[in-house]
Amino acid sequence: MPRIVIVAGARPNFMKVKPVMDALEARGADVVLVHTGQHYDAAMNDVFFADLGLRPPDRHLGTGSGTHAEQTARVMTAFEPLVEELSPDAVVVVGDVTSTLACALVAAKAGVVVAHVEAGLRSRDWSMPEEVNRLVTDRLSDLLFAPSPDGVDNLRAEGYHDDQIHLAGNVMIDTLFANLDRALASDVLHRHGLTPGGYALATLHRPANVDDPAVLAGLLRAFGEVARELPVVLPVHPRTAVRLESAGVPEGLRLVPPAGYLDFIALQASARLVLTDSGGIQEETTALGVPCLTTRDSTERPITLTEGTNLLVGRDPARIVAAAREVLANPPAKRSPALWDGHAGDRVADVLLAHLASPVRPRPTDVRDTAVGSPA
Repeated sequence: MPRIVIVAGARPNFMKVKPVMDALEARGADVVLVHTGQHYDAAMNDVFFADLGLRPPDRHLGTGSGTHAEQTARVMTAFEPLVEELSPDAVVVVGDVTSTLACALVAAKAGVVVAHVEAGLRSRDWSMPEEVNRLVTDRLSDLLFAPSPDGVDNLRAEGYHDDQIHLAGNVMIDTLFANLDRALASDVLHRHGLTPGGYALATLHRPANVDDPAVLAGLLRAFGEVARELPVVLPVHPRTAVRLESAGVPEGLRLVPPAGYLDFIALQASARLVLTDSGGIQEETTALGVPCLTTRDSTERPITLTEGTNLLVGRDPARIVAAAREVLANPPAKRSPALWDGHAGDRVADVLLAHLASPVRPRPTDVRDTAVGSPA
């Protein structure tokens, strides 16, 4: 059976690699899990491995943080000799973090088949580093696994071949459904003195929201206004904690420590409303049927707006508060996109293994050289 390297670099990757790993190993593939170490905080890293039942990585590159260029270079420098040593048949990358781009670039230059899980998502906001990562990773990849039909449409519009593009569904939702019962058994609500449907859940971590003191102050002010309607619980991301020390926390906004995966799913599932700047949470709330307000000006997951429970509200405090009041009074109906059914990992594994087994599969240069890759 083929040897397949699967790369995880940051916390959102862990939930995405688990279903693919499980499906490949169930089919007999030799799977090597590589953790680049892009996220390395134990409180928000190790607990995810434990909660998900994800085995320890076979290789840990320990690359750490730095500027975009520094981090990309460190991951590439560490990953290149590993690819040479392991000689994998394929490298699977997920999502849109720095490690995704760096490892795809190394594998493509080594002539290894690259499979991108969560391909085709586009925000068209070039101020987001993730948008650059998405575009370049897709351009380097041989197999493109889209989570939703809009991703397929984007890839076709950019000139990729139909035999590269596969509508697989959402692997994050695989992990959500596989762990939902365990999450709902958590005592996290009791620990924080919460009741189901009696609070809103908020998250903040994107640089555009937390690095500018004026933007952060406005968001906190909006959350404080929502807290007049019901308590707002904010698990404090390490990136945000430093800024909150000087920003000032309004009354009614309750700061709690970072939550593990199961605890956070429980907090989402029982919330009356979620306010977030996270892409993954837009998807999870859609699958859970929980109203979500996204405090960004764009989203790479428009399917959560058209077929989910998400509403894009930007960063204007007045708009956020007005939207929150409207959603609390008139919650959206639960809707979930097709193939968000808990079997996306199986579809990815079947396509990837069939591709590797094909005696006439195109060489990587064949598909890369003819895709247009336009960002429009």
